[in-house]
Amino acid sequence: MSAMTLTRLIHEKRVVVCCGAGGVGKTTVSASLALAAARAGRRVLVITIDPSRRLAEALGVDRDLAEPVALAPERARAVGIEEPGRLSTWTLDPKRISDRVVKRLSRDPAKIRALLENRVYKNITAMIAGMQEYTAVEALHEFVTSGKYDLVILDTPPSRNALRFLDSPTRAATFLDRRILRLFVPGEENRIRQAASRIIEKVLDIALGEGARKELQEFFQLFEGILLHLNRNQGEMKKFFSGDGVSFLLVTSPARAAVEEAFYFEQKARELELPLAGFVLNRSLAWASNRPMPHRSLLDEDASEVEVSALRKMRGLAKPEKDRGMRHLELLEELRRRSQGKGFAWVLPELAAEASDLEALSQLAEHLSEERPQPKRKPPRKRRSKSAVASVKKAS
Repeated sequence: MSAMTLTRLIHEKRVVVCCGAGGVGKTTVSASLALAAARAGRRVLVITIDPSRRLAEALGVDRDLAEPVALAPERARAVGIEEPGRLSTWTLDPKRISDRVVKRLSRDPAKIRALLENRVYKNITAMIAGMQEYTAVEALHEFVTSGKYDLVILDTPPSRNALRFLDSPTRAATFLDRRILRLFVPGEENRIRQAASRIIEKVLDIALGEGARKELQEFFQLFEGILLHLNRNQGEMKKFFSGDGVSFLLVTSPARAAVEEAFYFEQKARELELPLAGFVLNRSLAWASNRPMPHRSLLDEDASEVEVSALRKMRGLAKPEKDRGMRHLELLEELRRRSQGKGFAWVLPELAAEASDLEALSQLAEHLSEERPQPKRKPPRKRRSKSAVASVKKAS
C-alpha cells in the first residue's frame, strides 16, 4: 500500500482518532480536519471531549445536546461547505451514552428506571476507570454503524489518558466480565454459590455498609443484562480499529514536552498495532524558516539613518523568530523520519489568539486540504576550496 497522505486521510477514511498532549490545539485540529473533509463533500461528524468555549460557539456544540447537530446552513456556506458535504458536531457525555444503551437494550421500564436511579450507576464514570474511553468506543460504534456519516473524527482526552481509549475494549472487557460481576450477585444455583455469595455480602457489609452493598448488588444484577451487547460491540470496534477504515493522527506542538508525549503515543500505538496516519506539527513557525531576513538591499541607496536604524532593529527582532523556525523545521524532519515512509508529517502555522473562531478554523482547513509542498530543510552550503575559488576567478 502507498504511503498515507493527508488527502487520502480526508477522502478515504471512515474514522480518524486525534491523539496528543493537552494544550497542543488538538481539538482545533480535529475540527479543522472535519471542516476540510466536509468541504470535500463528505458527511462528517467530529466528536469532541471538552471543546473550548469559543470553539463550541463556533461549531454550535453544547454538552447538553442529546444528538449531534449539523453546522447551520448559513455558517456552512460561509466556510465553503456545499452539498453533499455536511459537518456535524457532538460533545461526548459518558453518562448520556450509557443511558442510551440502557434504554435501547432494556425492555422492562421498571428495570430501566431502577438502573438509571441507582446511585452506583450514577457514579459509574468515577467507579470504573476508563469509563469515558469505554463510552467513546460505544459512541463510535453507534455512529459508524448508523450509516449517517462518511467520516467520524474523535478528539480524544488529553495526554496519556487517551491511551486508556486506545486499549479500552480490552480493559473494559476485563472489568465488565459477567463471570466476575456475578460473584457480587446473590446466587441460587447451588449451595457452593450460595455460601460464596453470603461470604462476599458479609465482606461488602463491613467495607461499604449494608445499604451501599445492596445498591451495588442491584447495579450488577441490572447491568449484567447489557454486558453481552457492550462486549460484542467492543470486540467489533477493536477489530475495526486495526482495519483500513481507521487512522490515528498524532498532534503535537513544537514544545519539547508535547513532542515527547507524541512519541510516547506513537510507541504505544505501534504496540497495540493501531494504524498510524502520521503527525501534525501544530502552531509551528516552520513556514517562516525560508523567509528572507531583513537586508540593506530592501532600502534605497539614499535611505536615511533613521530607516537604516529601523531595519537594523527589525533584523534583531527577526533573528529569534528565524531561529525558532529552523528548530521547528528540524523537528518536522524528525517527525518525517519517525513516520518510516508509511505516513506523513504535516505542519500547521501558528495563528493569532482568535484561532478558535470559525474563520480561523477555515484557514487551518485550507492548509489541511491542500497538498501544498511542505517545508524542507535546505542542505548546508558546501564551502568551496581555495583552489576552486581560484579556478573560478581565473575563468572569469
